[in-house]
Amino acid sequence: MNSGYAQLLALLPVRHPMVLVDRVTGFDRGRTIETAKAVTGSEPCYQGMADDLPAERYAYPRSMILESFGQSAALLWLGSRSGPDAAADSLPMVGRLRNCAFSGAAFPGDVIRHRVRVERLVDDNAFMCGESRIGDQVILTVGSLIAVARPAALVTGG
Repeated sequence: MNSGYAQLLALLPVRHPMVLVDRVTGFDRGRTIETAKAVTGSEPCYQGMADDLPAERYAYPRSMILESFGQSAALLWLGSRSGPDAAADSLPMVGRLRNCAFSGAAFPGDVIRHRVRVERLVDDNAFMCGESRIGDQVILTVGSLIAVARPAALVTGG
């Protein structure tokens, strides 16, 4: 998989400001992906915050870290699909997250590195797991992510 931003946009069904993966740093088709997300002070979640807040209030929202991990999982799955089963008109969606544990936080200036592993692919379902790190510190462990692909027309109403 080419790690260029244009290819990320070609695969992901979201656009700015919800694209939460900046680049792919490693890819083993059908097995693993490593991605990077740079957290900046210009993120929409920091708009309107007072200047005198304690440092911990600038922790990047956990929901956004999970979304970034999920987008990394989608890139792994979509980048691994080929042949007649690789329907261009289907959208990947997280069906279930289990055994997730946060053990740290991300702040502006940090680069979150996600590593997602495929446990198995079955029809229009993907079973994955992984972790997110800042440097050597694990900040998120995902024990199980179950993703499903659904026809885009059903999801978007089109």
